[in-house]
Amino acid sequence: MKIRLLYAAIAAIALCQAPDADACSRVLYVGDTVNTPNEQVLRIVGRSLDWSTPIPTNLYIYPAGMKKQSNNTANALKWTSRYGSVYAVSYDGGVTEGMNEKGLVINGLFCKGTVYNNASLDGRPDMSLSVFVAWMLDQCATTPEVTAMLREHDFKISGTTFDGGTAAALHWGITDADGRCAVVEFDHGTINIYEGQDIPMLTNDPAFPQMNAINDYWVKVGGTHMLPGTVKSPDRFVRGYFFQGNVEKTNDAALGFSIIRSILYNVSVPYKYTVQSEPNVSSTQWRTFANLRDRIYYFDLVTNMGAYYVDLKKCDLRPGAPVLRLDTSKTTDMVGDVTSHFKPHAPFTPMY
Repeated sequence: MKIRLLYAAIAAIALCQAPDADACSRVLYVGDTVNTPNEQVLRIVGRSLDWSTPIPTNLYIYPAGMKKQSNNTANALKWTSRYGSVYAVSYDGGVTEGMNEKGLVINGLFCKGTVYNNASLDGRPDMSLSVFVAWMLDQCATTPEVTAMLREHDFKISGTTFDGGTAAALHWGITDADGRCAVVEFDHGTINIYEGQDIPMLTNDPAFPQMNAINDYWVKVGGTHMLPGTVKSPDRFVRGYFFQGNVEKTNDAALGFSIIRSILYNVSVPYKYTVQSEPNVSSTQWRTFANLRDRIYYFDLVTNMGAYYVDLKKCDLRPGAPVLRLDTSKTTDMVGDVTSHFKPHAPFTPMY
């Protein structure tokens, strides 16, 4: 009874905080770890991008050796990229997520409770959200490297609106090729970092510790008896967590991709989903699947006939190589390996 009362209290808070418009899910599939060296274990991070209005997203391949900055202000941070990456760039103006050549994956998901700054951060370099993910992917090979850089907190977040003024309140899932993970959240200017091995699930509100408390209740219930079925953030978290823990564990890339894709479909929101009482409800627009071991990045646009992928091992990521772009709006029938379809293109213009 106490457990149920605790869950009811936490769930009530979560449902008040989690808006229907802010829906995304991230699931980690881990293959067979028994008698298999860690570097040979298949890991695929799947994520869905859900929103109530279209978020056009193109894929860019950036080489190493590019000079970049965190904003167009005088005190912006500057860096030169150490690693090449594939970025998912929304509105051709901001990096939503990506994977670099070392198998580091960073996914940004909505989290309404996020408050990036406080007065103590005034005067620190401006870090636009449009390049925040790139800043981490460009310079880090592992999750510990990212978290060490974040803990220095030598920046304050800027560029926090999009889509006509919508607040871009986010938290991030970070996963490296060895399965070291972190969830990063901002709480009134404080960076909270939750680290662990093979963290399986992330959705939206509430904050990660409270979400795990909700999930703990459902673990005790047992998913074979009952699973919550709505599109709200806690329900998607619970379903994804249960299914990723109750599927075959394989290191075969094709089978593993099929498994993680089916899990992510289960926690996605039907395209053009509408409910009269919820005018701002989201639906899934695209999904990605990052194979960390094999450096393959899949893109699954819901209006396309099937999923396609870029193989980073086939890309020229050396300093001096051109930036490449794939315009995802040009066709609806791309399937399979589209690495050769990327064309030289100017770097995207960040929405600072």
